[in-house]
Amino acid sequence: MGMLKEFQDFAVKGNVVDMAVGIIIGGAFGTIVKSLVSDIIMPPIGVLMGGLDFSSIVITLKAATADAEAVTMNIGAFINNVISFVIVAWAVFMLVKGMNTLKRKEEAAPAEPSAPPRSEVLLEEIRDALKSRA
Repeated sequence: MGMLKEFQDFAVKGNVVDMAVGIIIGGAFGTIVKSLVSDIIMPPIGVLMGGLDFSSIVITLKAATADAEAVTMNIGAFINNVISFVIVAWAVFMLVKGMNTLKRKEEAAPAEPSAPPRSEVLLEEIRDALKSRA
């Protein structure tokens, strides 16, 4: 029972939940970036290169036979994935840079100290009144 409680404490901590949300959103973001690269960015590049479709660029290592499919190295898919990685890395860089800028602004502007509680003010006034009597 102790290990179950320990696991529950670990699993519901804020950092673990935040990390899970980040992974889920990151997966969805990865899907969007993959579509951006393969459906939006690569077609115009292919047109500029004379109608070349990057996803069809392969190096055939072994030709297809009646019994087996061809063995290929999918260079075009790799190029698409490299471009996807660069876009994701750039987006993460910009996100971290923005967060660091906000953090520096928060650190640069120190918060004003809050007023002491009313009871503390009253005690100080009583102390001062007692000092002035003596």
